[in-house]
Amino acid sequence: MPTFVVLEHFIELGIAQPIIDALSAQGYTTPTPIQAQAIPAALAHNDILGTAQTGTGKTAAFSIPIIQNLMSSTRDRRTIKALILTPTRELALQIDESIAAYSSNVKISHAVIFGGVSQNPQVDAIKRGVEIMTATPGRLLDLMQQGFIDLRNVEFFVLDEADRMLDMGFIHDVKKVIAKLPTKRQTLFFSATMPAEVVKLSQNILIDPVRVSVAPVSTTAEKVTQQLFYVDQKNKRFLLRHLLDSSAVEIPSVLVFTRTKHGADKVVKDLVKLNITAQAIHGNKSQNARQTALSNFKNRTTRVLVATDIAARGIDIDELTHVINYEVPNIPETYVHRIGRTGRAGNSGVAWSFVDREEVPYIKDIQKLIKQEIPVETSHPYLPGTHVAEANDAKPFYNDGNNGNQRVARKKANLKNNSGFSNAGGGSDRRDQPSNDAPKPKPAGPPKPFTRFKPRD
Repeated sequence: MPTFVVLEHFIELGIAQPIIDALSAQGYTTPTPIQAQAIPAALAHNDILGTAQTGTGKTAAFSIPIIQNLMSSTRDRRTIKALILTPTRELALQIDESIAAYSSNVKISHAVIFGGVSQNPQVDAIKRGVEIMTATPGRLLDLMQQGFIDLRNVEFFVLDEADRMLDMGFIHDVKKVIAKLPTKRQTLFFSATMPAEVVKLSQNILIDPVRVSVAPVSTTAEKVTQQLFYVDQKNKRFLLRHLLDSSAVEIPSVLVFTRTKHGADKVVKDLVKLNITAQAIHGNKSQNARQTALSNFKNRTTRVLVATDIAARGIDIDELTHVINYEVPNIPETYVHRIGRTGRAGNSGVAWSFVDREEVPYIKDIQKLIKQEIPVETSHPYLPGTHVAEANDAKPFYNDGNNGNQRVARKKANLKNNSGFSNAGGGSDRRDQPSNDAPKPKPAGPPKPFTRFKPRD
């Protein structure tokens, strides 16, 4: 089918033929709502104030107009003409990859700048000349202070994920960068949510912006099926195993969220013991480790990617079917961002949340924000109050053989049923003393294992 038929709607937005051909090669067919609204306005050199949740196609909405406007201008190819500021390394890399794809038929130099790795290759790229630079605030400021980066010739400035910049404490760094930009420029400002400080920042740097929005701030993705699983914290790992085992075909890959880095590592450790491929991605991981984990997840080498919120913000996988909130976020907007990882590009998705008693207030805040009640799954085997025998717990997590686990179970059963061990480690009750007529007990041998173990209630 000819390109002009397949990408008719992109052509109607005023996109140049070399970019149309690149989009065709990438399999694009129809622009998303944010792209349909933002691209014509950006091509006309208007400032943009965009409110859109993750997964709506923002990257193409701001990068395609920049590429096309640079195509039509007379410029020094060695100076930075466009700066895209984004909060995380993963997101910066993905934006740069997208720019490479969209500009594959255009001679435009681009580079990505982020911390956590040696700056030398990045400095070498800058020295060769960069027209479109995607950067995180910290490394950008470092290289500016060292004299490697000059922003005086920037014509296009994109501030992406402004709310996340605020959450991560980058807002002051962002303001330092903005202070070094030319006053005369085009600014494209995108944020999934609009807290007061983000609104104030937008008002300070935008001039008569065109407002584009594809969903209310508090709205979750329409095609995401949400469900709550009430479960005790100590049983969450067993519920996760149960869902993964019973849905192997339906869930080829799943993104699991925790609130902490330690929690992410612990979930991975438990899953690996079950022979379920899993990797963690969070701020303590090296850049190479994070990129390897993300690459393995995308190509389905790893079935489960366990992430913290900050690290996951840059994860962009169109065919991700399931997201699991292993721990419920204490910030309602974070829930919207999390489940926005699935149901992307018009696909449907599923978001499951494991809710412990202490997390119930978080769920109430989330439901208030999204203005809907999330359905509860009441038939799973680990409902609150469910006791899982420790021997059975250990069996799938520690591969030490059935016989060893059975011995542990028998020892515990004996401890509960044999009054001789009921007070192990403590004082004895007179009723448990042998009578004078009773045969004297044989001398006790070496202490048996588990005799000091106090049975669970």
